[in-house]
Amino acid sequence: MRTRRGSFEFLARVAPFAVPPSTHRFLPIRSRHLQRYRRLLLLRAQWKRAPWRRRTVGADKAYDVSEFIDVTRELGCTPHVAQNLKRSGGSATDGRTTRHAGYAMSQQARPRIEPAFGWLKTIGWIRKVKLRGLEKVDWLFMLASAAFNLIRLPKLLRTPA
Repeated sequence: MRTRRGSFEFLARVAPFAVPPSTHRFLPIRSRHLQRYRRLLLLRAQWKRAPWRRRTVGADKAYDVSEFIDVTRELGCTPHVAQNLKRSGGSATDGRTTRHAGYAMSQQARPRIEPAFGWLKTIGWIRKVKLRGLEKVDWLFMLASAAFNLIRLPKLLRTPA
């Protein structure tokens, strides 16, 4: 029996081949789409815990693929995925999602959040952690986040003239 590429059956067929994140760098570029399936597996685990709860999932343009959008909707999640309008065939995110105010708010919040993680990776030593143990890594993340907030604080407190 043939299954739709966006269905639970397709996800169940692909799940055994999901590769741990530590080995993604060794995969060829075409195989990096496995990250999408790993994310769907995480969503499915959350859905199993509380199937009645409605969720939203934010993602960048790489996730604007019909398989990801379809399975996300089957799991009861609203995909707030950035539209990839330059792709041949157009965006997989349609008007069911983009017409709501929550989608616009989500897309406006993304540019405010991503620079923080970029700063943490480049300046805050988070890209390649040189510490061992979850407690020490947690401490480093908290310290780097506090440093980022201290750098950002004067900009936030500045009053308009």
